[in-house]
This record gives sequence, C-alpha cells and structure tokens, in this order.
Amino acid sequence: MTTGDDEALPPGLALAWGLAPKTGRLGRKPSQSVEGIVEATVALADAEGFAALSMPNIARRVGLTANAVYRYVSSRDELLVLVAETAWGPAPELETGADQWRAAAARWTRAMIGRCDTHPWLPDLPIRGAPATPNLLRWTEVLLEALTGAGLSTAESLGCALLLDGYARRIAAARRDVRDSTAAPVQSAAVARFLQPLLHEHGYPILAAMMEREEYDDDVADDDVDFGLTRILDGIEVLITRRTTAR
Repeated sequence: MTTGDDEALPPGLALAWGLAPKTGRLGRKPSQSVEGIVEATVALADAEGFAALSMPNIARRVGLTANAVYRYVSSRDELLVLVAETAWGPAPELETGADQWRAAAARWTRAMIGRCDTHPWLPDLPIRGAPATPNLLRWTEVLLEALTGAGLSTAESLGCALLLDGYARRIAAARRDVRDSTAAPVQSAAVARFLQPLLHEHGYPILAAMMEREEYDDDVADDDVDFGLTRILDGIEVLITRRTTAR
C-alpha cells in the first residue's frame, strides 16, 4: 500500500510503516528483500562500525551490485532509517502510575544505553528530526506516558525525554570510545609516573590526589552512569513537585 503523498515523505518513512512495496522495483523476481538487506546492514555495522556502511560494502554483504541494491531501497538515507528502526527495536515495558515515573525513566535510559552497547554504532547514526517510525515512536510514547502521568505537561515531558535521550547517547558513545581505544589508560604505571609529578608542579592538586588514590580513570562505570542519571532525575522531580504544588 502507498499513499498519494509518498514523494513528500522523508526517506524510509513509508517503508518503515509498511506502506510501500517491499519487493524488487524493476519488475523481475527479486533475489533479496528489504528485510534481508536491512538485517545484513545491521550485521555489517555490528562487525565493522558505522563507517563501513557504504552502499558498495552493503551490496557485497548481500551478494548484489551497488546498483542492484537500489531495486529495494531508493537511497542510503532510506536504508539507514530502516536500519535504525531495526537496531533500536521494541521499546522497553515501563512501570505505570504517578509514583512510578522515576523508575520508568531510569529503566528507559538504561535500556537505551544497553541497546547502544549491543549496537555500538547507534549513536553515530544521523538524527534528522523527531522520531517518526514505529519503534522509535514507541520509545518516545512510553516515556511520555510515564512523565505526563506524573503531572508534567506534554511539552515538559518531551523536553525531559530529549534530555534523557541525549544523556543515554553520550554515555553510550563514551563507553564505546573508551572500550575501543588503543591508548594507554591514565591508570597505567607509565602514565601515572609521567603525570603525577607534573600535576603537583603545575597546580592540579585535586587531580593529583585523585590519581594517587586511583579515583581518576578512563572507565565510564555503572556508578558513573547512575550518578549522572540520578542528578537528572532529581531535577525532573523538582519540576514535578512544582507542578503538583501549583495545582
């Protein structure tokens, strides 16, 4: 099924909603499917990262020529929309009720980070606007349901959702970059021996003390994630309290 306005829609939106043909576009029996190409693209990104997602690489992955891939998707942008929709997958089930918003928001944020741990390239996908595909809209909907249920307006809830989304993406990207880094960690013996006297000499006493106590390191540990998330949720709780008191 297609709609009369398909040409005005963003790339991939109609396909993501199942409202466009998912078979070959040249009239002959296709050797692949849109779903198969999307799955292969996700696997390629998992194996080699976002930078590997060129159309020639994707075509080789599925045994087609680069031109033949365009029988199934109209552009790389369209394919990336479908890849994002597949990789993010279904939204988490969240707690419901006015007193459950905090647990729901925390679970949602950790689920985003977890999905990025599974597909480390997700933070690299271009963001071209607000969510518009089924899975991504469901991720938004369940969080908005929790926040509006706690007393926030829809606009306030959307602003809080954007804040949590950005935090999750930044944390996930930092964890990936540290994990994949080939640089010597700051807690290595060589780096510590080099830095500690310089920190004292050049006026970094707090950092010097932290390094001596092994409190200054490269890792983005779960405790670090929880600390930042708790501060964000504390701020949202202040807003909710203000709105409740005002009513």
